[in-house]
Amino acid sequence: MNVLFEDAGALRAGTILSEPTGALLVELPGGKREKVRADRVLLHFPRPLPAELLPDAQKLATEIDLEFLWECAGESEFEFADLARDYFGHAPSPVESAAMLVVLFGAPTHFSRRGVGRFQAVTAEVRQAAEKAAARKQKQLEKQTSLADQLVAGELPKEIAARMPFVLYKPDPSWIEHKAIVQACERARLSPARLLERCGAIAGSHGFHLGRFLLDYFPKGRSVETAAAVDPLPELPLADVAAFSIDDTSTTEIDDAFSVTRQRDGSVRVGIHIAAPALGFQPGSPLDEIARQRLSTVYMPGDKITMLPPQAIYPFTLTEGKNCPAVSLYLTVAGDGSYRILGEESRLERVPIVRNLRYPAIDSQFSLANIESGQLDFEFGQELLFLYELANRLQALRGKPEQEQLDYIFSFTDGRIDITRRVRGGPPDKVVAELMIYVNSAWGKLLGDRDIRALYRVQDSGKVRLSLYPAPHGGLGVTQYLWSSSPLRRYCDLVNQWILIARLYEEPSPYADSETDLLKVMRDFETTYAGYDEFQRNMERYTGIRYLQQEGITQTTATVIRDNLLRLDLVPIWQRVQSLPELPVGTQVVVDVAHLDEFELTLHIEFRRKLDVATP
Repeated sequence: MNVLFEDAGALRAGTILSEPTGALLVELPGGKREKVRADRVLLHFPRPLPAELLPDAQKLATEIDLEFLWECAGESEFEFADLARDYFGHAPSPVESAAMLVVLFGAPTHFSRRGVGRFQAVTAEVRQAAEKAAARKQKQLEKQTSLADQLVAGELPKEIAARMPFVLYKPDPSWIEHKAIVQACERARLSPARLLERCGAIAGSHGFHLGRFLLDYFPKGRSVETAAAVDPLPELPLADVAAFSIDDTSTTEIDDAFSVTRQRDGSVRVGIHIAAPALGFQPGSPLDEIARQRLSTVYMPGDKITMLPPQAIYPFTLTEGKNCPAVSLYLTVAGDGSYRILGEESRLERVPIVRNLRYPAIDSQFSLANIESGQLDFEFGQELLFLYELANRLQALRGKPEQEQLDYIFSFTDGRIDITRRVRGGPPDKVVAELMIYVNSAWGKLLGDRDIRALYRVQDSGKVRLSLYPAPHGGLGVTQYLWSSSPLRRYCDLVNQWILIARLYEEPSPYADSETDLLKVMRDFETTYAGYDEFQRNMERYTGIRYLQQEGITQTTATVIRDNLLRLDLVPIWQRVQSLPELPVGTQVVVDVAHLDEFELTLHIEFRRKLDVATP
């Protein structure tokens, strides 16, 4: 015996194998066996075969007059078999019964279900409303198909253009425009990004990644339109120093500079000068609101979005040829070759910036080889040598060994990408790193000794986090670390500078009565800064993929970082490679690269061989 039964709103047929209590074991036409509750069975029949019943019933259902069926069904509930007997005028065959079920199941505008095998004709009013809804749905489907047709043809419908960028990055599944894109993608066998790029909705793969980031973090746009001006600056003494900075060629927000002045008593006065935008506007001001919304400068290859608008950067960035407002920490250092620090003094002043030294030029001038050979006959060569020896002592006192890191420098000319590598950790880097660690630690102690709440960077149990209270930073080997050396680029540093300036003027902290506000700044900064950092890494990976495509590179070298994690040597791409054998960290290998996708930021890397001799 065979049965027709209802399964999740669908009709299915099969052959009974056994009938345990309250259920049936049924074999479906494909051979699959299924347990069916007895109360879901609609029809028992010996013939035709289960595989033939529903196809025959569906064919017959097309001949049934739905309108006539609805008119003669009456107002009461009915069994499908009774309606089939009335309609056909005789005891219905299995195919006729099944055909009636096919019609009733497929006409929700005419009949509503009242149980297994039971139905009721809807009222004229309900039917009219249902038909209107069905007509609207059909119209929407036609509109959806029309939009999809335009997309497949490479045209951008105005309805989808009006939904950009949300229809690409944050679509509502109920939108017709979203459904049309999904439909068009299936037909064209393209991802939504590539489909919309082909239609001109986004400016290539770079525009795709940047657009997603801007929607998440800069929904009102990346540009700042404000007439807010900085406040008149207080009268500040002019420092009797000749200061210089060390930055890469693209840096416009120059936060720090240094000076070395020999004293008559043989000691040396070292100045660490930090730009002072906090003197130009106050917490709660329009310029502060902008900085607080952005929280940090955003970096990406060949571009950046500054935290502050130009009118709050240029008066304070430490540009050569200017006397710039700064918060300075002066160290009195023994001149006997021991580089002992004999005293400290912090003050607000104007600092003459004589020169902005730039990477990579300073790398070749102030190199280890030139230091060893004494070839330092360039501007500020001797001052840099003194700072380098001081930095060596400071590093030794921290007890943290030097770790070299690899930087990638990106340049773009006429649409062409160039990537050069720079090993970070040479003498210029050591000078900057050690003096920044020292100034942040010293100013952290200055505030901590007065129990002043500020935004400290701490590290315990390997985890780095922000805190309102001073605590050791294990990774740096210091007892406290205040983020204060980049106030033009990080909001935490700007907030801490307001607090530090109040301390130097012996005034209450602007956040003395608003610890909750500081906590909110801390939480917002940590979340946003992590998002900016992820975006920067993704854009560097994107640029690396584009470079490999541009150069047609299919095989290159890579370095083992740990386990099966590799870093390509040419570009900033890190990836786990399943085919990599177990090799020591630092081993160079040759790999194949293929299937590069600048939209998905993916590529396939396959291990080929180990390099016997390390290459530069």
